[in-house]
Amino acid sequence: MREKLLAGHAVRRVRRRAGLTQAAMAEMLGISPSYLNLVERNGRPVSATLLVRLAETFDFDARTLAAAEPGGGADAIRRRLADPMFADLEIDRNEVAEWLAAAPGGAEAFARAFDAQGGGTGTGPVDDDPVAATRAAIAGWRNHFPDLDAGAEALADELRLGSGDLYGAIAERLRTRHALTIRILPIDVMPDVLRRLDLHARQLQLSELIDPANRTYAAAFQLAQIEARAEIDALARGANLIDRTADRLLRRYLAAYFAGATMMPYARFLRACEATGYDVELLCRRFGAGFEQVAHRLTTLQRVGARGLPFFMLRVDRAGVASKRYAGASGAALVEADGRCPLWRLTHAFDRPGELAVQLVELEDGSRALTMAHTVMPQGRQVGGVAAQFSVGLGVAAELAGTLAVARGLDLAGAATPIGLGCRACFRQDCPQRSAPPRGRALTVNERERRASALTFAGD
Repeated sequence: MREKLLAGHAVRRVRRRAGLTQAAMAEMLGISPSYLNLVERNGRPVSATLLVRLAETFDFDARTLAAAEPGGGADAIRRRLADPMFADLEIDRNEVAEWLAAAPGGAEAFARAFDAQGGGTGTGPVDDDPVAATRAAIAGWRNHFPDLDAGAEALADELRLGSGDLYGAIAERLRTRHALTIRILPIDVMPDVLRRLDLHARQLQLSELIDPANRTYAAAFQLAQIEARAEIDALARGANLIDRTADRLLRRYLAAYFAGATMMPYARFLRACEATGYDVELLCRRFGAGFEQVAHRLTTLQRVGARGLPFFMLRVDRAGVASKRYAGASGAALVEADGRCPLWRLTHAFDRPGELAVQLVELEDGSRALTMAHTVMPQGRQVGGVAAQFSVGLGVAAELAGTLAVARGLDLAGAATPIGLGCRACFRQDCPQRSAPPRGRALTVNERERRASALTFAGD
């Protein structure tokens, strides 16, 4: 968090959700109504003492208070205002800060309207893009679904009573309770398919190319579609997705979530995380899961009263194109950014496959994150075929990373790599890696000098 946390909008939201007046909330917190009024108007920062009282009195995660800024905060609003359609307005930092302080609801409304219209790019509302609509539905829950976690945890405990082998226990449950057998088929029978449900033969058919972790996951996914159907239906109906494709994508995601939660039951997984310092590679071995599966699970640990660290996750290809994004409760701008900074070692992992690339990074607003990147290869690669490969990036705010195993020996308050959210959304001057000016900024050309960056632009 910043040294001085101005989060009046978030405090006001907590009060309104509780249905309290300022006087009533002030009495509960042991402060004066006038002081609370100043806090809500960002006239005073939220002190550490007040933060603790808020968290204890109104059950919420205090670490996410700063991430709850309208529109994602001043820098996120400025990125939107950098769109060419606003280039003639010349809105500076101070105006944005005053806007957020005086009218946080208006700033949030602007951000939602801007994003819903494709961010000024003409791509249309989010509902026209089933993937974006699904992501929005997941983000609405901060990628934590309590009912699915509870059901998966109960199922996992029941399965453990019968066998120490989770895959074998799931296979037996599918056979005895649902009349489905698992059959592993050779590549010449299933050359292009990894998993198939054959209801006529009452078989869940899996390709021999699937490794043990993904074989367990595939079996758990099938069990989720049967035994968690009611919970998945309720969540899908609540999302109210108009597009049928988006609805099906969400249902598939929720079944996958249940499968991952069955493999990594919430309470046991969180205890293991805290005991190992969130050692991802050790967690993979302990729970029989892959790196990507564990990374995704880390973004879901937001159970009330038993929260894990707010991790974010991003999966990209060599070109930096994201195919998975989960901000969880982190509110990380790195997840939502359209561009990728070449100074962030997310794609450097491709140079050393199988190794963990750890990096301390700092964004323009001064926020820091400790990030890890690791290559993964999708199942089903054939000999002589295209060897697809991705990099999974995992990160957490630097001020929360002190207990991580990968942070041992690192000075989290020391030098960090200055990065941006892609050149078109980055306002750092003199970046030698810059390939394009920020949106809405005019290039400046000086024939008498050559700076570190060949592309210089007007400042604020």
